[in-house]
Amino acid sequence: MKLKIVVRMSMNDEKSRSKALKISVGISGVESAALAGAEKDQVVVVGESIDAVELTRQLRKGVGHAELVSVAEDKKEEKPAAKVEAPAVPIVWSYAPSYPGYSSYPVYETRGSDPACTIM
Repeated sequence: MKLKIVVRMSMNDEKSRSKALKISVGISGVESAALAGAEKDQVVVVGESIDAVELTRQLRKGVGHAELVSVAEDKKEEKPAAKVEAPAVPIVWSYAPSYPGYSSYPVYETRGSDPACTIM
């Protein structure tokens, strides 16, 4: 089950924002983390089986004041995948090879009448 966790923090400068994002993605199960809100003072974390209390505790320890705003199931609309039909592959019929109408006979060559003389 994917969770979407929103944590509000007091972040005054860019360094604390980047530190908050590093801490957020360091928690196991986190798939994405982003800054949100008008003043970029909220961290939105999405992932599988994330411990929201552990995330908030780590952010308090690393950055400062952190307030857990919401924990909800991530409701992304899953559109049914468009079924792409593969083009029909033409069937190739293979036929048995044709054989010649004649048969071949072995040819035996005789070399001379004297079997004792092998030099000639």
